[in-house]
Amino acid sequence: MQFGFTLKPENSIERTLALTRQAEAAGFTHGWLFDSHVLWRDPYPLLTLMAEATEEMRLGTCVTNPATREPSVTASSLATLDELSGGRMDLGIGRGDSARRVLGKPPTTMATLEEAIRVIRALVAGDKIAYEGTDLHFPWTTGWDLPVWVAGYGPMALAMIGRVADGVILQLADPDLIAWFVGQIRDAEKAAGRPAGSVRVQAAAPAHVGDLVNRYPREQLPEALTGYIHDREGYDYLHHAEVGSSNAGFVGDEVTDRFCVLGSVDDHVAKIQVLAAAGVDQFNIYLMNGDEEAVLETYGREIIPATRELAVGRS
Repeated sequence: MQFGFTLKPENSIERTLALTRQAEAAGFTHGWLFDSHVLWRDPYPLLTLMAEATEEMRLGTCVTNPATREPSVTASSLATLDELSGGRMDLGIGRGDSARRVLGKPPTTMATLEEAIRVIRALVAGDKIAYEGTDLHFPWTTGWDLPVWVAGYGPMALAMIGRVADGVILQLADPDLIAWFVGQIRDAEKAAGRPAGSVRVQAAAPAHVGDLVNRYPREQLPEALTGYIHDREGYDYLHHAEVGSSNAGFVGDEVTDRFCVLGSVDDHVAKIQVLAAAGVDQFNIYLMNGDEEAVLETYGREIIPATRELAVGRS
């Protein structure tokens, strides 16, 4: 099992770097940033500083999209960051949710997303590629192998992920749902002629060690911690993943335990064991619900050592 963390680019630059250094020292292998340019700071300058502050940690967006970020621009940024970091960049990409909706625009299409993945991966690798009627090539890059993680859940998304992705980002920690999604991805891999297990599985979800639900009034819990959205009409994307947001009213009480990782150290270890059995390769903590330093410290001291050698289920 690998471990990652995701930050909203709302912290001070100093704290972002301090958390990144602490995470690497604690044994986290991946550091991710949200990309929603109106809501938060631009991730790419921060990824540059995070790369300079770390030695081995892989870094990337969780997630960008091909509509607010033109694919050749994204490719150029990632190829440059690969050069700067010694090839430690990953791409997390999706159709665009908050980044597009906050502009009053819908997410892009699956076809556009799949084409963007093809273009970005090829350009970062130093290949020549035809895109929108023009031949493109980065003459300045030495060529990098860019792992591409795709966020998605629907049948069309999972089929595309099985065809072309290196990894899937599932923004939940519900083992039953994850096993169901993984089964569809394995079927899509087989249909595309790829070996089973070609697509790595990331569960991205909030985590808190201790009894968070009873420590805070429900109205103060962040949307990211309280899971299911029963009815997304009226969801305020200007306050996406914001602690104390009125968006918490869209969720039910029963989902916290299923969609997050909560409780004692033993509870975390047990949940991660179940996630590994469901097919999860990387648990990515949405590190934005308070006590971030304490969460990293506890994971590094107790939880990562107890779960690092878990065998991942290949259902």
